Amino acid sequence: MNDHSFFKNKTILITGGTGSFGNALAKKLLLEDECSKVIIFSRDEWKQSQMLEIDPIFRSSKMRYFLGDVRDKNRLQRAFNEVNFVIHAAALKQVPAAEYNPTEFIKTNVIGAMNVIDATIDCGVEKVIALSTDKAANPINLYGASKLCSDKLFVAGNSYVGASGKPIFSVVRYGNVAGSRGSVIPFWKKVLASGSISLPITDLRMTRFWITLDQSVDFVISCLKDSRGGEIYVPKIPSVNIVDIAKALAPKLKLDISGIREGEKLHELMIGCEDARHSFEFEDRFIIVPEIYTNQPERLFKFLKDRNGKNLMEDFSYASNTNDKWLSVSDLEMFLKG
Repeated sequence: MNDHSFFKNKTILITGGTGSFGNALAKKLLLEDECSKVIIFSRDEWKQSQMLEIDPIFRSSKMRYFLGDVRDKNRLQRAFNEVNFVIHAAALKQVPAAEYNPTEFIKTNVIGAMNVIDATIDCGVEKVIALSTDKAANPINLYGASKLCSDKLFVAGNSYVGASGKPIFSVVRYGNVAGSRGSVIPFWKKVLASGSISLPITDLRMTRFWITLDQSVDFVISCLKDSRGGEIYVPKIPSVNIVDIAKALAPKLKLDISGIREGEKLHELMIGCEDARHSFEFEDRFIIVPEIYTNQPERLFKFLKDRNGKNLMEDFSYASNTNDKWLSVSDLEMFLKG
């Protein structure tokens, strides 16, 4: 099945849809011109008005803009009426902010996830993909802990759908998107534009996974098509060293070490050793299987049928510093020029 036939005459709603990912996904769906509607659900009317100005395509007759907050289940139920697919991208994401405002993050990232699950079940949505983060793997900060709770809720949501079997709930986990709002590249570009003679850097040893915005959109669409319920999808992507990004962006500037921020990891982790025991490797991705399936052979067989994955070693971990794929400074320079 190709992307076109999959979305033909379907209505897709994106929570938190005014962000970088929501913009890119909505544009891709509209350019393919197969879906019936694309609905942007978000709580900020200014960002919605800005989205209308970014590109004429966002003024398409197929676009809908729905003001609301995932904290409000009644509003979600209204928004999800006659919706086929929901991409749940709404979240509070700033790590330092979470450390000082934990209750607000729990209200949006945890209670909001519960509301999305309940409302999509009540409205008969067909499939739901929730976007997660590397920080949900062995979390050390409040943001990561809230997203781990969200992941667990969406996986468990498949047990509450009843005889209809709908929605199918799955999760996609990846790191920061290269060049997205709030990431290091636009921050450093702003620093350079101010005339600074140095770049602030947290730690010279820091590594990160690397995925572009287009790659993240394509991966989520692929997972939406593939999902059977309960999967946590992790893409196979390269790693980068933070110093190499700085060299590619401004090779002649000195680096000013500022120290790791509260709640920040030195390296990203997407699959820990504990999850590896019930995870499978495929050509372009890993799938973390619901742990409960490991004690239910018939359910596991159905879940893995026609999926040619291989078991991971028990001590396997998928971390940015031990990854076998890396981008060079020249690779990064090409990305920045593009």
